[in-house]
Amino acid sequence: MNEIRNKAEFYTPYETGTQSQPITAGGGGYAYHDRTTCRPIVMAKQGFANTFAPSTLSLTMQNRLKKCADAPLLRIEDVSDVPPAKGEKAPDSLPGDQWKTWTYQQFYDESSTAARGFIKLGMNRFDAVTIYGFNHPVWTMSAIGSILGGGVCAGIYPTDTADQVKFKANHSGAVVAVVQNMQKMQMFLDIAEELPKLNAIVVWSPEDKDFSHQVMPVGQGDSAILDGCGGSAGGRTIRCMTWEHLLTLGAEETPEDTLEGRMAAQEPGHVCAYIYTSGTTGDPKAVMITHDNILFEAKNAIEAIDESRGGITAAPNGDRILSYLPLSHVAGMMVDIICAQVFDNPLTVYFARSYDLKIGTIGDRLRAVKPTVFLGVPRVWEKIQEKILAVSAANPTGCIMTCVKNSGKAKGLAHQRNCQMGGDGAYPCCFAIADKVSGVVASTLGLDECTFAFTGAAPIKVETLEFFGQLGININEVYGMSECTGATTWSSDEAHEWGSCGWPLKGEEVTIREVVEVDGVVQPGTEMENGQPGEVCFRGRHIMLGYMANPDLGEEHVQSIAKKNAATIDCEGWLHSGDKGVMDSRGMVKITGRYKELIIGAGGENVAPVPVEDGVKARCSAISNVMMVGDKQKFNVAFVTLKAVGATGDQPGGDELDPVAAQVDPEVSTISAAMDSQAMQKVVMDAIIATNRDPACVPMPPAKIQKFTILPADFSVATDELTPTFKLKRSVVEKKYAHMIEIMYSDENAANNYIKYSPGPLA
Repeated sequence: MNEIRNKAEFYTPYETGTQSQPITAGGGGYAYHDRTTCRPIVMAKQGFANTFAPSTLSLTMQNRLKKCADAPLLRIEDVSDVPPAKGEKAPDSLPGDQWKTWTYQQFYDESSTAARGFIKLGMNRFDAVTIYGFNHPVWTMSAIGSILGGGVCAGIYPTDTADQVKFKANHSGAVVAVVQNMQKMQMFLDIAEELPKLNAIVVWSPEDKDFSHQVMPVGQGDSAILDGCGGSAGGRTIRCMTWEHLLTLGAEETPEDTLEGRMAAQEPGHVCAYIYTSGTTGDPKAVMITHDNILFEAKNAIEAIDESRGGITAAPNGDRILSYLPLSHVAGMMVDIICAQVFDNPLTVYFARSYDLKIGTIGDRLRAVKPTVFLGVPRVWEKIQEKILAVSAANPTGCIMTCVKNSGKAKGLAHQRNCQMGGDGAYPCCFAIADKVSGVVASTLGLDECTFAFTGAAPIKVETLEFFGQLGININEVYGMSECTGATTWSSDEAHEWGSCGWPLKGEEVTIREVVEVDGVVQPGTEMENGQPGEVCFRGRHIMLGYMANPDLGEEHVQSIAKKNAATIDCEGWLHSGDKGVMDSRGMVKITGRYKELIIGAGGENVAPVPVEDGVKARCSAISNVMMVGDKQKFNVAFVTLKAVGATGDQPGGDELDPVAAQVDPEVSTISAAMDSQAMQKVVMDAIIATNRDPACVPMPPAKIQKFTILPADFSVATDELTPTFKLKRSVVEKKYAHMIEIMYSDENAANNYIKYSPGPLA
């Protein structure tokens, strides 16, 4: 990979654009906002970016059928979506042979039939089909069906609110909405007047088993249900139907060349999906991903996985993955939907239950599926770690606790450290005992057959990597963003360094550059020397077509999106990530912060909050989250949340302390009581003091935390402090707890390090 990184002929050749081009062209001609644009594919002179031939998803899938038409592709349990009542145990996982299965051929046939159904419902080329619900085979078939039919897949996060759903459905110009249940169908009916292009809603798991299809007049409420599939006298109607009815519609007689003509008209440079950004700083933007973007990226990732494990598949019948991360996210779509079409061997996608993340039963599905490849965002790995520690705390003499505490832990960690870059891979004395211990733990987690584990979407703490490393599980870090179709840098078992996110994938350029912007147009900037910090920038065949502007929303909107494109991709084709990082002489990239997250103190100092926050969390096992505040202030303060029972990232949990947090003070068992606990205040303060003294976390005095408060509940997606991929929405937290910021900085608390939380005026 180093050879590829250092030779220009392995990269896509770029020519410098001209800033004299109109702003609507975006980034010197390298970024576009028009969804109908077909960007030519520029090949490298040699290497992977040359040998991987451009194609479309339809052609790729048809070729895939020649290899594995009868192999299992999708599997899901036929169980209720309704989570168990509080205090009740979720049903056990079904045996593998009882999971409902689609082969590659069945998947293609059903997706094609759905595509014909979408066309009959009014989907034209480049129209959007929006999909709203938890991961499900119908989600993937809707995505592929929309693409096969010449449309665009536009996913919505299953945790999105009604306002977020309305924004994305309207912005994408959705013609059809495919939703999980009738509750979500009603959500779309309630906003249908504000979705002028919406023709139909398709439901894949209706609560009413007698429901088949209805026609709903827009804006007239539930009382206006009409039977049949016809129209109504006057006014606009929305056709509502089950997935099965859509397939019936798609199977009806139709001109034979309609679907085939749509597929034949597709080019590798055409958009096939919108990936909406998380919207941490404003309205989400629709990243336009082309056929070539996602196929090139998926094949590149698979090559990296196979190289990491010596080209050997994990199981005789192919690989297994567990689908649970949102399919509307670039990683979920690329890994769970597209990778199966470009793996050399068959890959089977198993779907988690819709409530697994919410109630913490994802481990049950891992043990049932035993994935060979597993992707977890940092918060998921942290939650698994917390669950292990909580079980251990509740049962200190149990098997897991024995495994975590015994000498095998240290030996496993020593070996994993020896396996990092510059190490010799040596095994410490008596490692066989540690290996046996790690095997027991991996089996308990359901990861004993996992040959490649990785993480992305947000920074992960080194302490988390060490925790799993000592248990024999190496988590590889990858780095990228929606705008580059997922990963750009990659770590592997044979070449990784904790805290680094690896080096560029084949044919993908990465550089560290100074930040330069002129009148809102981003400039290439000077490339920094090895080890010097700057903005992480990348380019290649995986870079988005651009952010989409919907012309139906007016010229002001179009110009706004065009400017955002110009502020993201420069005239040399570099995508500017907004992340601050460094690259060493080996090409290994390390992210040190995000420019928009930097705290600018009263003295003008730039403080990166994440290393400080991670340092505090690592030193106090009772803490779940830490968020620093200090912009334009003389010192920094912090919000602290404690680990709570029921906190999953999706949900904040309740007031009851997690067993690990409850160990701090035997006299308290709730967060509300812990706010008054001197023992809890002390362990948090001790963690802050130790972090303040650590130059790796706090390189200068202005980066120290001086005061803190404990919040009454953990951060979560449901309460809007976290994005669906568990990134912290700092502006939301600051606004929500603005009264506490004011209190912590007030003169009356000048002498206090801990300030007890008090409800705000709107509480």
